[in-house]
Amino acid sequence: MNLPSKVLEEAVEQLAMLPGVGKRSALRYCLHLLQQDEVTVRDLSESILRLKTHLHHCRVCHNVSDTEVCPICSSDKRQRGLICVVENVQDVMAVENTQQYRGLYHVLGGVISPIDGVGPSDLAITSLIERVQKGNPAHVEEVILALPTTMEGDTTNYYIHKLLQPLGVTVTTLARGVAVGDSLEYADEITLGRSIQHRIPFESQ
Repeated sequence: MNLPSKVLEEAVEQLAMLPGVGKRSALRYCLHLLQQDEVTVRDLSESILRLKTHLHHCRVCHNVSDTEVCPICSSDKRQRGLICVVENVQDVMAVENTQQYRGLYHVLGGVISPIDGVGPSDLAITSLIERVQKGNPAHVEEVILALPTTMEGDTTNYYIHKLLQPLGVTVTTLARGVAVGDSLEYADEITLGRSIQHRIPFESQ
């Protein structure tokens, strides 16, 4: 891409590093910013910088937070004996958006993937086991494994389950099956098979 300005080219290169942003989109963003007043652009750049200087990871669950302990972990309205284990921060947001869960979380920061060089020591698994052992911040009764339904997710589920077994805590995982509104014709074999295996009484629906 031939650009008339070295400054513009550098800005495009930086924006194009963002996931899902190609150079054409990056150029469109840069040209849009050029049309804005200096205060608007400065506010944008300062807010991005604050992501690195002011945003923390909760020391308990590893979710992002403005404080050392996130609002979910510090809330007295959550079920403190229930921990939902997720892959990343986006998953916390997804579960929260359902408004069906009132427990706590634990963000692993990924899943075990040898092909990508990610092992158990690269994830926040040790701190999860310590939370259950020490009852931090409260006695843990159940751990929900809410990881991706992939080979890597299942491997991580199995690994964590083996570590939790001796601790006497209940370990559950998300029910897997055909999504509401989906036709069986378009469901993959694994999903449909799990739907049959994990069927429930009709009255329970």
